[in-house]
Amino acid sequence: MGRKMRFRDDGTFVIVQFSDVEFIDADDYDPATPEINQMTRATMDCVIEHEKPDLIVFAGDVTASARGRDPIQSFRNAVAAAEEKRIPWAAVFGNHDSEGAVSRQRMHEEQLAHSYCVAEADPPHMSGAGNYSIVLLDQNDEMAAALYFLDSGDYSSIPSALGYDWIHRDQIDWYVSESRSLSSMNGGSPLPALSFFHIPLPEYQEVWNNHICLGHGFERVSSPRINSGLFTAMVETGDMMGTFAGHDYANDFCGTLHNIRLCYGRSTRYVSYEDGIRKDRFKTGARVIRLKAGEREFDTWIRQNDGTIADLPEHQPEQSG
Repeated sequence: MGRKMRFRDDGTFVIVQFSDVEFIDADDYDPATPEINQMTRATMDCVIEHEKPDLIVFAGDVTASARGRDPIQSFRNAVAAAEEKRIPWAAVFGNHDSEGAVSRQRMHEEQLAHSYCVAEADPPHMSGAGNYSIVLLDQNDEMAAALYFLDSGDYSSIPSALGYDWIHRDQIDWYVSESRSLSSMNGGSPLPALSFFHIPLPEYQEVWNNHICLGHGFERVSSPRINSGLFTAMVETGDMMGTFAGHDYANDFCGTLHNIRLCYGRSTRYVSYEDGIRKDRFKTGARVIRLKAGEREFDTWIRQNDGTIADLPEHQPEQSG
């Protein structure tokens, strides 16, 4: 099993999800980069001050590594928002994190070297970098929930299915094995779980097209062309309450499919960037998740860069376009 953390004395556990912070240590092409970095950090500080989280999750594209001279320094600058406040944190990686000179394996090694990082080393011979779990204990030191972190990769290497990568079979098998083991230790009952990865699953488009969702969907879901079966495995294990992705800046919706809530975060750096021009349709911010020990459900909302909670629109499937 992975690392263990505890619910608060009042039985709650609060997670803040920062998505697509995309820190850049230096950018020869955009002189506004230092200012945008400062704005992104200010957003993170604002959210942390309001929510006082028990765990911060950086949900991929922690850096824009192709544009920076030193991606490792970019990563350190990004996670400093958690490290300096001594808040436990963990990261999964996105497609931009490994576009520069540093591999995602090296990025994962870097996060493990930080004092307040609660991530774990990868299981042996696992696809990707940054696959691990965290078990949450209640006030009686009994298992109450599990968090799974999965590397959704960057780009496909299969010519017939080019585009974004997917969560691979060995990663899914690992998740299923972990889930079943925890269920066995929990008296045969699936342990309530959440999962975090960067690139959304194909089912995110299905839930937007066919079900009522809460939030914005200004972009088509940028999922891989291959459906590797992770969502099916989650339905079959019966433990997963919700999944959380980033990647698509102008999407922040959350909808339920087969009793699993499929949620985007709120992009923390910018919400839309088209043709080289920043065109934010709504405020940057972060998704907040609140678990309660003993309950197979969670509350979630968006905290914005001005400290307010977002008033999200209800999307009817007939409006999909």
